[in-house]
Amino acid sequence: MSALTLALLLSLAAGLSMAAGALIGVQEHIAKSWLEQEVRHGVIAFGGGALLAAVALVLVPEAVKHHSAFSATVLFASGGLVFMFIDRALAKRGGALSQLLAMLLDFVPEAIALGAALASGGSQAYLLAFLIGMQNMPEGFNAYREIYNSKGNTLSKSRIVLAFACMALLGPLSAWLGFEILVNQPFILGGIMLFASGGILYLTFQDIAPQVPLEKHWMPAQGAVAGFALGLVGHLLVQ
Repeated sequence: MSALTLALLLSLAAGLSMAAGALIGVQEHIAKSWLEQEVRHGVIAFGGGALLAAVALVLVPEAVKHHSAFSATVLFASGGLVFMFIDRALAKRGGALSQLLAMLLDFVPEAIALGAALASGGSQAYLLAFLIGMQNMPEGFNAYREIYNSKGNTLSKSRIVLAFACMALLGPLSAWLGFEILVNQPFILGGIMLFASGGILYLTFQDIAPQVPLEKHWMPAQGAVAGFALGLVGHLLVQ
């Protein structure tokens, strides 16, 4: 199997975990009624922790190797500003896509990085793809619940899950982009990562983290610790 074919298959498998998370979210009762709300808040926090880990341990550290302090700061801040305006526009229309946007901002640049790593002879592609998939599953769960429960939603459960499965195709497309084009253009690849990182950080604190707290419950916040720990383990293993 060629390295490009491997990159496409691994990124597709990682992307399909978004649909797997959505399938879990389809279940109306994922635990006993007294625990259901806390479990859901914990999964939201886990996804937020995984997103923060992606920013702090993967996207920003890799990107700043190829940028000056000025360009890195401008790109990162620009990502936050652009997604603030997108988020505000969606809110005015009654949309609820913050977790979906954050998930894609995480998945696309990491899939690009996966393709670039395989093109340059990276030896830990399976582990990287597994960790991307592990991040995508709780994020898919959260994004499904957000979309399905949003005001004005007209999509059935099956159509939302199907849409998530179709979005998995962004994985192979992104991996191909990294493998064939951006592997030799680290400045552009780093710029994409920094811009996405700013958007992820904005969406995490604006829309995702505020959904985590529950009065007199502390376990949901531990979900964020667990999500970040997943990213930390992955970061240490792929070194």
